[in-house]
Amino acid sequence: MTDESADKPPMLVLLESLEFYRNVRIGVVVGVSFAALLYLVRTLELLGPVVGVREYPVFGSAVWFLLLAFVLAATFALLVAAALTVFEAVRGVRTVGREE
Repeated sequence: MTDESADKPPMLVLLESLEFYRNVRIGVVVGVSFAALLYLVRTLELLGPVVGVREYPVFGSAVWFLLLAFVLAATFALLVAAALTVFEAVRGVRTVGREE
């Protein structure tokens, strides 16, 4: 343990060793990009019109799709950040195992 990490709380040292903050930033960028892409595809009908006739107002549906896009972005960001953090944990365990 270095002198720098001795002054920090153990949880902060763990989060830094797992590169948690980098993983969260990557997760947010991927989640927002994915949700924005799906929102644009759905609201602008980039892949063609929806089968059948729309029976809901366009403005109302855009607002609902925006709320759903927010939920999708948050969920996808959490999923990506968790997956990257688990990957870093496995990589760290393998590195420590080789050193011993």
